[in-house]
Amino acid sequence: MKRVFTVLFVALLALTLAVGCGGQQTPAPSEQADQKDEVIKVGFIYIGPPGDGGWTYAHDQGRLYLEKELGDKVQTIYKESVPEDQEAEKVMRDMIDQGCKIIFATSFGYMDYVEKVAKEFPDVAFMHCSGYKMGPNYGNYFGRIEEPRFLSGIVAGMKTKTNVIGYVAAYNIPEVVRGINAFTLGVRSVNPDAVVKVKWTNTWYDPAKEKNAAIALLDEGADVIAQHQDTAGPQVAAQERGAFSVGYNSDMYAMAPKAYMTAPVWNWGPYYVKQVQAVMDGTWKPEAYWGGMKDGIVDLAPLTENVPEGAKEKVEEVKAKILSGEFNVFAGPIKDQSGNIRVPEGSVLSDEEQLSMDWFVEGVIGEIEK
Repeated sequence: MKRVFTVLFVALLALTLAVGCGGQQTPAPSEQADQKDEVIKVGFIYIGPPGDGGWTYAHDQGRLYLEKELGDKVQTIYKESVPEDQEAEKVMRDMIDQGCKIIFATSFGYMDYVEKVAKEFPDVAFMHCSGYKMGPNYGNYFGRIEEPRFLSGIVAGMKTKTNVIGYVAAYNIPEVVRGINAFTLGVRSVNPDAVVKVKWTNTWYDPAKEKNAAIALLDEGADVIAQHQDTAGPQVAAQERGAFSVGYNSDMYAMAPKAYMTAPVWNWGPYYVKQVQAVMDGTWKPEAYWGGMKDGIVDLAPLTENVPEGAKEKVEEVKAKILSGEFNVFAGPIKDQSGNIRVPEGSVLSDEEQLSMDWFVEGVIGEIEK
């Protein structure tokens, strides 16, 4: 009986010490430390190196922005130059083993591997860039890069003297086809006589191959080079030939200052912060995100001294209409290469139609392998 009394007294004393004057029980020191120092780990999978100055560089800038904004609440890791094959699965599993609760897979070809691994790890949030698949714990995200693509086409269309613009293109997937079409529509909105010649490289990151594709286009009469590639190789070729260029992904002025005019660019940072914060708050849900210039995820880089006279004013005029919702890049009438109406006047391509785009607009010289 004495032992029971002693145990009860000790328990009562412990309870008294744990309760503050307001009657609220305070967490144990270890629990307070866990709450204060809790860190969420985030993994990024890159198709190329952050030093590419393009696609991967833009995503890595977003990762660094995430670290800056969330501070010690977040820890990030990344793996560069991951091929779009089963290696991506291994990298994701390795990241999960290291404690990652969120994974951003930043290239189209990772899509099926994200789907597979996500099903194995339902407690991890997966976000895949530029794809279209979704599940209970995985979504996709992209931006309406066709908006600044159109604007960059205005610049190129006003600049060309030969009326031949070269376009070095990665893979013939809807994302790339859509960009070529938007660019060409921009070109021909100010210069109906101009054409856009396409050469495929079947690469995302191969500076030499992409530069050689640009050289071939320059040999065929192009005096402006545009691109959907992750390197500045095509722009370097343009500068060496005394031609001009439109970049992609990030402001590439430093890489070809005598040629570069502008570029459609990405701003991933705010999106990454929003998604990670949602996971931390317990409010995250998979989504198919596709933001535009109005959201700030895409934009046109500042125009340089190489742009033609009047380009700045024209770009600002059309940009204002895009931001207000008055103008849609893929509003009809739009014809295809054969002259057939694909988008009637008064109609607009739906998101679904854009995501499966497998045809070129009038003014494009090139073929889509099917």
